[in-house]
Amino acid sequence: MTEKTAPEVDVWESPAHKRTVYGVLAVVALAILFDGYDLVVYGAILPSLMADPSQIGPLGAAQAGALGSYALVGVMIGALSAGAVGDRLGRRRIMLGAIAWFSIGMAATSFATNITTFGILRLLTGLGIGAIVATGGAIIAEFAPAGKRNLFNAVVYSGIPAGGVLASALAMVLREHIGWRGLFLIGALPILIVLPYAWYALPESPRWLSSRGRTDEAVALCYARGLPTAAFIDPPAAPAADTTADSVATAAAPTGFAGLLTPAYRLGTLLLGFMSFAGLLLTYGLNTWLPTIMESYGINAKSSLGFLLVLNGGAILGGLAASRLADKHGPRVIVACSFVLATLALVAVTLSPPFALMILLVAAAGMGTIGTQVLVYGFVSNYYETGSRAAGVAWCAGFGRLGGILGPVIGGLLVAAGLQAETSFLVFAGVALAGALITLAVPRSPGLVAQVPDTVLGAGRDDQAGGSPEPVKTPGADLR
Repeated sequence: MTEKTAPEVDVWESPAHKRTVYGVLAVVALAILFDGYDLVVYGAILPSLMADPSQIGPLGAAQAGALGSYALVGVMIGALSAGAVGDRLGRRRIMLGAIAWFSIGMAATSFATNITTFGILRLLTGLGIGAIVATGGAIIAEFAPAGKRNLFNAVVYSGIPAGGVLASALAMVLREHIGWRGLFLIGALPILIVLPYAWYALPESPRWLSSRGRTDEAVALCYARGLPTAAFIDPPAAPAADTTADSVATAAAPTGFAGLLTPAYRLGTLLLGFMSFAGLLLTYGLNTWLPTIMESYGINAKSSLGFLLVLNGGAILGGLAASRLADKHGPRVIVACSFVLATLALVAVTLSPPFALMILLVAAAGMGTIGTQVLVYGFVSNYYETGSRAAGVAWCAGFGRLGGILGPVIGGLLVAAGLQAETSFLVFAGVALAGALITLAVPRSPGLVAQVPDTVLGAGRDDQAGGSPEPVKTPGADLR
């Protein structure tokens, strides 16, 4: 049991503060919900596309896997691009533009009549998705109250499996009535229902403004939105007694992607990228091929789609529950344990358990795969300082998408080779185990946020204050 070293206080300084933060949370969560919808809707309609060549043309298993990866190539490019400009242009502009881009892409894809057009439009749509995922983590890290960063990240990124649940449920109910084209048009709704709300409810990040030297704008925004300036504006660095080379170097610390490659962050950046690689390989591989793999077990088509509901439902519950533990004990050990849970569940599925137990194991696999990726985003967004935060999330979302690209391709190759379903699950289990080992190797962040949970430091102390804190000996304080 962790000993409290600071009194509990109300994290909300005014109703306007609470209203603003929850408005930001709602915008990002809704945007990422449709990212999850896009992720799963392709897997949900894939059996129909493969069975009916009149839709977009004859589609084999290997080609279907490659086609599923096209959107992920776009996501990777979009995430890395957003990271390159997000720490310079700001959070609000990138998020609003990405919502509009993604929605138009989904609508355009619904009118595709051949495989080539479908693939190109999926890639272009992915650009917007990548920008949303990369920018969302930075926004939440800069608006979430002290002691709740992992929880708020989990709420937001649980939108990915929640969107998967929505896509699976709508596919089960509406696929025979509106077809795959109608399901894709549903994915275009953000431009009508999310973008207008985001225009009103999503302000620029005051912390980002102050990090760019626009302190007056940041202060004005805080007053207008009821945000406490002490928590949302980084204090200026204390004047140095001399102008040594070290002090000049500190003042000119690199930001953006350059900041990720400084000696303090270099190893962590590399390992966090591979953590995300493993998590997204599992997420996209299972969401694309789980219905098809389950049909090879003799389960009918509708029940196979139901397993997507179970997988993503388990991810939502698991991600939210694990995020509370991550806020108390640090995310590293929680993420590693979550990967191990996925390993054990996927291996157990290969033993052909009874149907009821199969459902529980798939839910546990969802907790340990998609749910783990939810935690990874929270881990990453709090690992870096303000000047490199968007780039850090973008790096993991972008590089991780290489795993997402491989996931559908690996699944397609395994299915096309005629291997037993058990082989697919064992391959994914091996990836989960590798993810656990990589997670345990991630070093402590040099930033204050990553060193000690906010509940240990005490509310009201700015998480981005300069300098290195004194170590606090308390359970979970080292991002285990």
